[in-house]
Amino acid sequence: SNIMLGNQTHPNPATAPSEDDLPEQSDDDKRKKLSIQDIVDLQETSFTVRIQPPGTESFELQVTGQMLVVELHQVLMDHEITCHRTCFSLQLGGVTLDSLNELHSVPGIRDGAVIKVVEESYSVRDARLHLRHVRDLLRSLDPTDAYNGVNGSSLSYLTFYTTGNNGNSVGKRRASERESVDCSPPEYVLPGSKERPLCPLQPVREDWKPLQCLRVLTLSSWNPPPGNRKMHGDLIYLNVLTMEDRELNITSSTRGFFLNQSTAFNFNPKPAVPKTLCHSLVELLSQVSPAFRKNFTALQKKRVQQHPYERIAAPFQVFTWTAPHEDHTLDCVRAEETHASYMGQDEHTSRDWNEELQGCRELPGSSLQERLHRERSIFKTNSDFVAAATRGATAVIDGNIMPINPGESPHLQMFMWNNLFFSQGFDVSEHYRPLGGNTAAHAAAICDLRGAQAYASVDIEGLHTIGTVVVDYRGVRVIAQTIIPGILEKNQEESIVYGSNDNGKTVFTHPRFLELLDKTSKQLRIQRHQVLDHNNRPVELCSGIETIGILGNDGRPYILDLLRTFPPDLNFQFSETEERREEVPKECQSFGYPCLHCHSLASLRPELIEAFIQHRYELFMKMVSHELSQLTEQDEATEWSEKPICDSDTGERPAASADMEAGTHAIISCRAVGSVSDSCFDIRFNPDVCSPGARFPAECLEEVQRQRCLLWEAAAFLLSHQIPLMDCLDHTAVPMDGGSLTSALHQRGVNVRYLGTILRELVFSPLPLQRICVSEIILRSAKHIFRTYLQDVEPAAFSAAVSHFLNCLLTSSSCFPDSFSDELLSRRRSRRRRSHGSRVTLLSDSVWARLTSGELWGRIRAEARDYYHYTFDSIDEVIEKHNLQRISLLREIAIKTGIQVQLREYVFESRHRPAFGEEDIVNMFPVVRHLKPTSSDATQLVQQAQLAVQQGLLKECYDLISQALTLFSSVCGVLHEDVCMCLRLLGRLSYILGENALSHQEKAVMSSERLHGIDHPQTIQDYTFLTLYCFAGGHHLTSLQLLYRARYLTLLVGGDDHPQVALLDSMLGLVLHGLMEYELSLKFLQNALTLTSKYHGVTSLKHANSHHLLATVYESKGEFRSALHHEKEAYSIYKSQVGENHNSTTESSEYLKSLTQQAVILQKAINQIYSNTPGACIPPPKFSTPNLPTILQQLNLTCGIILIPLSGKEIDELRAEFKGKVKVKTEELENQLLSSVE
Repeated sequence: SNIMLGNQTHPNPATAPSEDDLPEQSDDDKRKKLSIQDIVDLQETSFTVRIQPPGTESFELQVTGQMLVVELHQVLMDHEITCHRTCFSLQLGGVTLDSLNELHSVPGIRDGAVIKVVEESYSVRDARLHLRHVRDLLRSLDPTDAYNGVNGSSLSYLTFYTTGNNGNSVGKRRASERESVDCSPPEYVLPGSKERPLCPLQPVREDWKPLQCLRVLTLSSWNPPPGNRKMHGDLIYLNVLTMEDRELNITSSTRGFFLNQSTAFNFNPKPAVPKTLCHSLVELLSQVSPAFRKNFTALQKKRVQQHPYERIAAPFQVFTWTAPHEDHTLDCVRAEETHASYMGQDEHTSRDWNEELQGCRELPGSSLQERLHRERSIFKTNSDFVAAATRGATAVIDGNIMPINPGESPHLQMFMWNNLFFSQGFDVSEHYRPLGGNTAAHAAAICDLRGAQAYASVDIEGLHTIGTVVVDYRGVRVIAQTIIPGILEKNQEESIVYGSNDNGKTVFTHPRFLELLDKTSKQLRIQRHQVLDHNNRPVELCSGIETIGILGNDGRPYILDLLRTFPPDLNFQFSETEERREEVPKECQSFGYPCLHCHSLASLRPELIEAFIQHRYELFMKMVSHELSQLTEQDEATEWSEKPICDSDTGERPAASADMEAGTHAIISCRAVGSVSDSCFDIRFNPDVCSPGARFPAECLEEVQRQRCLLWEAAAFLLSHQIPLMDCLDHTAVPMDGGSLTSALHQRGVNVRYLGTILRELVFSPLPLQRICVSEIILRSAKHIFRTYLQDVEPAAFSAAVSHFLNCLLTSSSCFPDSFSDELLSRRRSRRRRSHGSRVTLLSDSVWARLTSGELWGRIRAEARDYYHYTFDSIDEVIEKHNLQRISLLREIAIKTGIQVQLREYVFESRHRPAFGEEDIVNMFPVVRHLKPTSSDATQLVQQAQLAVQQGLLKECYDLISQALTLFSSVCGVLHEDVCMCLRLLGRLSYILGENALSHQEKAVMSSERLHGIDHPQTIQDYTFLTLYCFAGGHHLTSLQLLYRARYLTLLVGGDDHPQVALLDSMLGLVLHGLMEYELSLKFLQNALTLTSKYHGVTSLKHANSHHLLATVYESKGEFRSALHHEKEAYSIYKSQVGENHNSTTESSEYLKSLTQQAVILQKAINQIYSNTPGACIPPPKFSTPNLPTILQQLNLTCGIILIPLSGKEIDELRAEFKGKVKVKTEELENQLLSSVE
């Protein structure tokens, strides 16, 4: 089994030949060793303090030395005893703690120290935050925020399947009695079922039923307090209706909360009876409402029983594509926050996003503690920035923000809100016309974001990029950016000191930018080059010509427009160019390239660049080694003939001659592989080779031509090396949906626009892979059309337009589009036409309403042909040919476009009634792309762990991953993709090392559900491994329920024709066999046998294993004839594939003998029964009961985990042997490298 994920297992070999790097590498190694010691110290600094809240007993709390005081503040706001408090300070020994200090730096802090919670005076802001916190507590069990995609909430259903009535989690439940337990799954989970219901995706949870504490909590109409009451400390007035139907008017003052004597029509702010002042609103309501006190206490007990991973807010909002229909409820906090957000008056208004982001990047990072603080600050600020940018972008499209240029057409308008600048993905003033117009402007935003991510990863001190978020919402792409200080005070053209903002008409350079960009060029593979400026003078650049440099008023150098960071892809060209036939490689010609593309910003992915350079480096090493070996042979052959010369001339001249020849061979090898240096291997790309506005000096044309040839070679490498890798995918790694397919392509450096080529070339690839590729082409083409389709829809008709589009896409219904919201018509029109036809006439006036299914599929076919170079016929033909599921297509298009549909069952086959109505479109969410900062030290530890696992050092690998988990959690919080990856690996390593893996994997599953989605392929895979660990821990029934859940999700996402289904069915068969549910077990194992033969062939070892599993179940049932049949099939496969002496063949042969003996005994018993022989002694037939250790061993084998028992001595010998080989290989490689450089 692959324990580690990712393919970055070692530093880039392209930098290996440089001697100058060797001292730096040793310094890095020393730093890493120090870092590991620091991490150990980091993990050992936890201690216990005693918290003393006012008016209640103290309690103990475990903290760490690295925890900030403000983080302790948040922990107390979540604690069951102190959760109702928000406005307080913390004191130790009478001294108030600074909120930004770490606990270990607080004087007097130690194990057992008493920290007092001291109530503080409220401000208006504090009162609003307190009100929001109370609202969150009252709705803590309500999934509404997760459905609405707010406050970092998202869904998780793991505990629904792992928690019994006693509330214990997986790790605590025991495999006890199984009486009265029904092991049979729902019908739609069984093999052969074509039913794909949607409602089980979000099962109804009893523990989510809210306990109502209040009927109404809202802001009073008497707000804001008049001036005389402000002088008395009044801040906010509230109205409350308790469960006893008592109306309360509450004053929030600087000292706390109390009842006042106001009514709906009479303002009387004086205190009412009981005249009690409470510092917390919860305390006041508990005193005046017994029902509130009772229900709030029960609510908090339920809340704290939830797993922390279910309650923690995600750093980036996750949206769900389905939601049940829910009643809208009163929520004063939501109403107030929404109004304030639209007005730009929320709590983030005063934040200078640019200064915060740049200030975080300028923090020191020499020690581990400094780097952790810096990276934690960057991550937190970036998360807040993404949330603010997303909120602003949606407000822009919703029309809630005034443009700064209202006189322009809507597509050209720009906006400022909350210290952020918003522009739309359209071609403003024809800036992108030479590159492809609006299509290029749309693509440029993502290209720029990738460039910003690349420069952020390099992280050069002194070089700054602006914060960028790209939001797709309701058919419009919005780019949110931070504002460079001073850029609004003058024209951007006047601010540019580097690069070109007008497609090369004017070009500038600047020594400061050149120096900074040159530091990034080696890692980004960018060649320093010259172009001609507006005066036809050569100027030097170290980036694409479109990249501009601006010196802000804060003195910082900023780079913008990073869309040419990566080399262009010459296979896709915007215009017809006269390519010389000999220039285009034969590999490209054979695939039909170059071909026309809708814009000229097609670029190669960084993964492809690294793979290409790795390939060239291997070629370079072979050439150098070959030349050196030939040179050595020549020296030996001429040694005797040159002996007199050597004697008379001290041997210096031959040595010099040999060095000269070696140097010449190195130069030849460097030039042959495209290196920009003649002395060492160093491949870089000129990003301006294909830029339409770039002009080059005459003396550089030869080098430019060499660079163009290098680009063609990289494009040919993609076609000849990387695309064929898709056909070599192991069947267990076949993508399940469009997202996982895109990830698999990107890992190999292949862009999604090559999907048509992949389908044409991989005719014999796995059918599921073909199906997913076809589905992805169709849905991406539909997304392109949907984008322009929505831009012509009036706001009142969004739900009708979206439902009409889905009907045209997924059904063959020819019905009219659904009516407008609430069927409202103008009074004038309703008087003229009172018939039903009036609505149809009104709708048909809109362009979107005239779309038909045939027209839409015609556009999709045209888009697939032009963009992906793939052709197909009708919807019915493509769905039947590739066995596409319409429910899966609905899921994909909803995720790609941000549509949220109602959770109900949809009938797609009806030709007379549309599948989707207006009410089925619940919401539309933004699709957000942003930078993803993480921990650099933790990433290095993961890379070291990958090396350790390759050497078989599993315990060392476990320690390294544990340390990485600590760092990732410190920087990103516990709910993050990198933390989830570490938990997943720790679970697998724990299982292999014989330790408890349940806790790690349980957290990994919940993280996957919260971060990726409850039906994401990664979530399904995590469920699968959790079932294995559950079964190994004795939780057999829980394991079965998790497998049913995983199979349902797999069927919903990818259908029943997928290798994952074969894996799950084999596991289900084994688990059901262990539970002695033989008939059910046979159903799943028979389906697994069918799928295994389909994917792996009837002579594969996996097919043999499927036969063997069936034989064991038939044996337990006493059907020895069927058992013998399947085991004979398994034996013949083992014998032909691995030989008679192999363990598998021997074991199968022994098992055959055992089955034969049992069959003979049973037959004799039957014969004696039928012979009616008096007094015959009939031995009772013995049917084998399931052997749970054997079943677990088979489960391990099915999941790809092979546990080989070795003694400690054998392990030490293997390690020593491996280390010896590694040392020899390393020395050989270093000698070759040094000799080639010299």
